[in-house]
Amino acid sequence: MHERYDVVVIGAGHAGCEAARACSRMGMRTALVTMNLDLIAQMSCNPAIGGIAKGHLVREIDALGGLMGEMADAVGIQYRLLNTSRGPAVWSPRAQMDKKLYRVRMREVLEREPNLRIKQAEVACLLLKERAVSGVKLRDGRSLEAPAVVVTTGTFLNGLAHVGEMKYSCGRNGEAPSQLLGEQLRGLGLQWTRLKTGTPPRLDARSIDWDRFEPQPGDPDPTPFSFLTERIDRPQIQCHIGYTTEETARILREAIPRSPLYSGQIEGVGPRYCPSIEDKIVKFPDKPRHQIFLEPEGLDTNEIYVNGMSTSMPIDVQEAMIASVPGLERAEMIRPGYAIEYDAIDPRELAHTLEVKSIPGLYLAGQINGTSGYEEAGCQGLVAGMNAASKVSGREPIFVGRTDGYTGILIDDLITKGADEPYRMFTSRAEYRLHLRIDNADERLTPIGRAAGLVTDERWALFERKGRQLACLRAALDGHKYSQRLKRPESSISEISAWMREVLGEDPARGVALTIETETKYSGYIGQQDRQIARLKDAERRPIPEGFVFDGIPGISREVRDKLQRVRPSSLGQAARIPGVTPAAIAVLDVYLTLQRVS
Repeated sequence: MHERYDVVVIGAGHAGCEAARACSRMGMRTALVTMNLDLIAQMSCNPAIGGIAKGHLVREIDALGGLMGEMADAVGIQYRLLNTSRGPAVWSPRAQMDKKLYRVRMREVLEREPNLRIKQAEVACLLLKERAVSGVKLRDGRSLEAPAVVVTTGTFLNGLAHVGEMKYSCGRNGEAPSQLLGEQLRGLGLQWTRLKTGTPPRLDARSIDWDRFEPQPGDPDPTPFSFLTERIDRPQIQCHIGYTTEETARILREAIPRSPLYSGQIEGVGPRYCPSIEDKIVKFPDKPRHQIFLEPEGLDTNEIYVNGMSTSMPIDVQEAMIASVPGLERAEMIRPGYAIEYDAIDPRELAHTLEVKSIPGLYLAGQINGTSGYEEAGCQGLVAGMNAASKVSGREPIFVGRTDGYTGILIDDLITKGADEPYRMFTSRAEYRLHLRIDNADERLTPIGRAAGLVTDERWALFERKGRQLACLRAALDGHKYSQRLKRPESSISEISAWMREVLGEDPARGVALTIETETKYSGYIGQQDRQIARLKDAERRPIPEGFVFDGIPGISREVRDKLQRVRPSSLGQAARIPGVTPAAIAVLDVYLTLQRVS
């Protein structure tokens, strides 16, 4: 049986949902294939969206017309704006989710898309014709024909879980892995590696002595993720903070020989910035305690996520470790923690569009590209979906660059530097943080989403209204005494709120005041970054022809030539960001490209 589609998306996690919905919205007849319809947009690890830099990614997904921000605003149960003790460039929203409601809401939204069909099946292999994608074959024998396929398989490719000395094949704990597709991808000539991630135990809330923990409430005025959300006014739950003890450290140190992480049983590389609790004990032996967070997984469940206690220790060690924490002496473990290792493709195999360079029509997004996190997966899925739809419809590729957003930084880092460990976004990865704030993500990206066909008329009308207000206030402040007043550290935009309403003739839209205040206070620094961005864009406009052979360039070492040939950068700017490529080599390449154009 053959069915015809424009795009097939494999996997319905956070990358797959964004990719499928983007393709559907862009007019593509789209199939989303998942092994379990009931676990669409499952939160396999922590029940939260956002966080430092991750909140920026969610705002950018939303600005482009994606789903994650709207879903988080709809089902969040606690909201906090992080990093507020620092400047607004690094403020990041984070929210606890009701993970069951998140799944339900996402499925409802996807099922309303007229061009999207969701299928429960396992993809056995890609269908290829003359090294280009032509569809997928399902394990049940059906074939789905399509000129573009987006693979968003998460940890499912040859997934292997570890709990102490025990190991077993799975995609997530209790779910089957994707072995047939995994073996095919290994045989396509692409560079691949094994990565590892982990998750902590879940506890029964009724067995916890909550009085022994410090409450962590949400913000009284929650910061939404979506530019469409005016405000969030429903009640919020509390999380709680606790600490491990010296007894915790003793238990873990004595059990290290039984740890699959240290016994050599786990071969995959784990995330350095999100270590397991046993890794913390070994690498920070002088630290007397480690912080943990008790986070509810939803409003109608007793399940508690122990953030900060990811582990793959044997179950008896996990139980002893938990009991060593004050307040958890009688805690009952609902699910043990576990580690999972899985196949990932070297992202240097990809173009900026997230299309595999050597296999036209094949796009990869999410953990298969070496990243970690729902937000990192979501933004990749959106970009891959937009570009798959653009290719099928004969439109120009959609490019999100380093100066456009954290999404562009993530993609550029991956395809230029690769991923030796699971890649997580941080604000420190951005060269132009003052330019890439949560309040101006719409100014940077909504026009891109509108041109692609993802931004609705409602969102565009709100965007245009905000743009008119910003233009009006910028003009009114130019040379005005209030401009100098706002530049003082102790001043606040609230001091001129009445003046702003008078100038606009209406209340400012949400976010307008913050943008005006930030631009005014940091105008000197922003101006400096604007000049740096102009220089970077000039380098990005120096294209390197597709198929360019680096071996023939005199004056460049073989090591550098090999690095250039491996990545095959599309511009002089990207070439300069490849680790090990020296400024001298870039200067030689610049001259060589100029001579080629002249000749």
